[in-house]
Amino acid sequence: MLNDDRLTTLRAWQAQDPDPATVAALDHLIERAERGDSEAVAEVVDAFAGRLAFGTAGLRAALGPGPNRMNRVVVSQAAAGLARWLVANGHAGARVIVGYDARYNSDVFARDTAEILAGHGLTPLLTDRHVPTPLVAFALGHLDCAAGVMVTASHNPPQDNGYKVYVGRSQIVPPTDAEIAAQIDAVAAEPLADIPRSDAYSLVGDDLVDAYVARAASLVTLDAPRDLVWAYTPLHGVGADVVARVLAATGFPAPALVDAQALPDPAFPTVAFPNPEEPGAMDLALALAAEVGADIAIANDPDADRCALAAPFDGTWRMLSGDELGWLLADDALARGAQGTYACSVVSSTLLSAMAAAGGQPFAMTLTGFKWIGRVPGLALGYEEAIGYCTDPDAVADKDGISTLTRLLALAARLKAQGGTVAGRLDDIARRFGVHVTAQLSFRVADLSLIGDAMARLRDRLPAALAGVAVEASDLNDGWHGLPPTDGVLFEGAGVRAVARPSGTEPKLKVYLQVNLPAERSADLAAARAHASATMTQLKADMTAALGL
Repeated sequence: MLNDDRLTTLRAWQAQDPDPATVAALDHLIERAERGDSEAVAEVVDAFAGRLAFGTAGLRAALGPGPNRMNRVVVSQAAAGLARWLVANGHAGARVIVGYDARYNSDVFARDTAEILAGHGLTPLLTDRHVPTPLVAFALGHLDCAAGVMVTASHNPPQDNGYKVYVGRSQIVPPTDAEIAAQIDAVAAEPLADIPRSDAYSLVGDDLVDAYVARAASLVTLDAPRDLVWAYTPLHGVGADVVARVLAATGFPAPALVDAQALPDPAFPTVAFPNPEEPGAMDLALALAAEVGADIAIANDPDADRCALAAPFDGTWRMLSGDELGWLLADDALARGAQGTYACSVVSSTLLSAMAAAGGQPFAMTLTGFKWIGRVPGLALGYEEAIGYCTDPDAVADKDGISTLTRLLALAARLKAQGGTVAGRLDDIARRFGVHVTAQLSFRVADLSLIGDAMARLRDRLPAALAGVAVEASDLNDGWHGLPPTDGVLFEGAGVRAVARPSGTEPKLKVYLQVNLPAERSADLAAARAHASATMTQLKADMTAALGL
């Protein structure tokens, strides 16, 4: 049952909600709760327990009524808070690109945002269709925008949506996030009806897509080999149309397309989670690749900012880890003579540092997220192990699954023309720099307090050894090697490394693991990899025990 005070709060929320769907959803929740439905009571309590926090990841949560969910009230308040911040910080009248993917309500949230930005005197440019996230990041520079909004929850489950904010050419970082959050809080204390709106916004469409496609096509030289057989899935997302245009512009052959996942579908019916990293997500693509005798298979996530690669290894298809793909891209960039800083996040493999040094290029390690990687001065290539890659930083200072796909097609076709393979190139890298094996532990929770408890246990009883190797612990909350403080613990020892941290976008605790052997111990790759794999098994067990999970 709901007490009178809570009912008053719920009805007050309904009175300002412009969306009949969430008004009706709240009516249904109230009716169920009044009948004693414990699940409905719990949902109401959680949805109204506080405001959805706005941070460096913007907003991301399940759709539904209440201030702790994604809905038109929360999005309108966020848009107004962003608009106030932009005006207060010297951007009155400035252009703001607003894009959206094909998730539930993404188009509605984007239109609300454009109207509210226009109502505050800004100049919104709203995409006239659902678009991949990289097009919004590209538009920041191409259309001279002061800020951008992308309505997407990327690879989250279908019930979620999100609100990603850029200022300048990069995602927001502290203190900007807190300053915008303060403006949002001020808006939330005022009647929603008082937020000014206007339809004085412009639509952008083919011109933006054409410019992005031309830029992606420029990454491929005229004399590059193009003979390639490949399979592709956009995982029910918005990448396929732009990818097709890039193929037409570059001359690469059309892929064998996973038909069941080719069209945008916010229900993501063929996968448990629409994330190429998740077990099973690429099964249809791998089966198709094997069927057509493909050289490689590629997947984008639903908003096409991430890219995954699979290839045959000793006759068996498997997906490359995010680090393996990062090494391939770095090796390719260095071979092309790409000058600048090579960067990866603190949870990614340390091999990139050695590769950059061997190529005479500087290296930078950042906190997790492309809000940090995209800001590295003079960036040549940046990646993080969560299959995110910035391979054309002058055009897109963010992860970009489509320009990365273009780079991979060129790389795979060149290897094929030389009689090589993806697996063979990874072997070459291992012989030169030593075998590196990376893996991840991921603990999804229903109760977020479990993550805090596990991190507290780890900090209280820091292991002195992992996988039989003495390790030193560094609490990333204290800052590390000049990085800003972040919630995480790093362990380093001779040939072993582990970083434990809460996910920034999902209810997960993640542990990022590495085992590596020096080049002199990696001449026999099979033996070296077997040794590293055994060590990794023990490292996983030791970290699981240390977290008490």
